[in-house]
Amino acid sequence: MIGRISGILLHTEPPVILVDVGGVGYEIEAPLSVFYNLPKTGEAVTLITHHLVREDAQILYGFTKESHRQLFRDLLKVSGIGAKSALAILSVMTAGEFATAIHHGDVAGLVKIPGIGKKTAERLIVEMRDRLKSLAPAAEPSLSAPARSAEAEASGALQALGFKPAEAEKMVKQISTGNQTAEELIRLALQNQGRK
Repeated sequence: MIGRISGILLHTEPPVILVDVGGVGYEIEAPLSVFYNLPKTGEAVTLITHHLVREDAQILYGFTKESHRQLFRDLLKVSGIGAKSALAILSVMTAGEFATAIHHGDVAGLVKIPGIGKKTAERLIVEMRDRLKSLAPAAEPSLSAPARSAEAEASGALQALGFKPAEAEKMVKQISTGNQTAEELIRLALQNQGRK
């Protein structure tokens, strides 16, 4: 199994990161929180990985912290949660925010995540409560957005979560005031979408 990748960052297009390791390009899927902390293209990067082997594919998932990889693995053990849903959770919430939502039984907050319905949110709360005892609620700072256009970043992130380009742009424009970070725009857009 591949547990870590170190190489040169070649390309990023959420949710995929392309890393060159000795002339071999590895495609690694990652939550949006990872993209906020990547170096510039052409620079060295190291990612902690989860190697998923299926009948039809071998997929690498990348993280910058061991706690995020462990949370991803714990999420995969929950009935009805696949890798796509686990990435969506880690894209919308920090691990600390997720732990807070679980500890407080915040079904309303969890259903705002794309692909998470009420029954899945309730199952997450029940199954994850014991697994998250080691992770203090809100133990991590909020994600910091990159310097490039927050609106463009938010729109790209929403597209990576499954929204169509025109729909993602409309969602961002509806809530943008011009001074939010990409993370704030993503959260507000998803919350706004959840109210419809």
